[in-house]
Amino acid sequence: MDPNLITTNRAVDPVFMFIFGVSLLLLVGITATMVGFVVRYHRSRAPEPTSRAESSIWLEILWTALPTILVMAMFYYGWAGYLALRNVPRDALQVTATARMWSWSFTYANGRTSPRLYVPVGKPVLVNLVSGDVLHGFYLPAFRVKRDVVPGMKNNHAWFVATRAGSYDLFCSVYCGEGHSAMITTVEAIPEAAFTAWLQEEEKAGGDAGKALLEKHGCLGCHSLDGSTKVGPTFKGLFGRSVTVLTGGAERVITVDEEYLQHSILDPGADVVKGYQPVMPPFPDLSRDEVRAIVEFLKRAK
Repeated sequence: MDPNLITTNRAVDPVFMFIFGVSLLLLVGITATMVGFVVRYHRSRAPEPTSRAESSIWLEILWTALPTILVMAMFYYGWAGYLALRNVPRDALQVTATARMWSWSFTYANGRTSPRLYVPVGKPVLVNLVSGDVLHGFYLPAFRVKRDVVPGMKNNHAWFVATRAGSYDLFCSVYCGEGHSAMITTVEAIPEAAFTAWLQEEEKAGGDAGKALLEKHGCLGCHSLDGSTKVGPTFKGLFGRSVTVLTGGAERVITVDEEYLQHSILDPGADVVKGYQPVMPPFPDLSRDEVRAIVEFLKRAK
């Protein structure tokens, strides 16, 4: 990594510490002065006012000049930090992050898609932010990055550098509906050689193609593969299971088969599993082959 590169952490942390330090100093100073005045000028010590001073030009200059200097210093450091956050390094790796209720999907230049954001250690990463439905928030606490993801907004982006390998939380910072709290994924920072190998991996044929489609369209943000509870029913052991659904407000028991799965993908509001809200969006752009691949994967999700 370029040692002269000002990362998002290096841009934000000094500004925060400066403002925090000034605020702490003022808090302690003002509190100590108030306590001192209370003790010194308590009525038992000074029952009658004795001061005859009406004004002090130097005191007025001081309490005008000092706050002005502090505020201008905060502005300068804040503006310099903002420029660092918005000036993206030219060699940054570009990734498109698509936010939707309630999942993240990350697409790379070669078409690779992942529900997690994989990045190389030490390399700047430019994340282009796109919303598929409502307002979301791209929030990476470890890298001091927080940016609203606004539907229809162009040239919306954020960037950061992972200086060390590890797994870092990525949250949605804007309330976006019932499943907002589950809209969590991670940034996986790995060595550059390992990242290059991961990026060039070929997608496996067969059932994995269906899983890749589920990841691409954010389905795994609401449906689990391990039986855990999320916004929607789990995919584990789904095929062949008997479930109670609401069809036009009326309850009926069905067995999950290929026809039901295909119908639920294309028109999810038609038969809603009892106990869940009808919040899943339709996917009319899926081709027949893609729907078939998803169904084949769900049939094997045991």
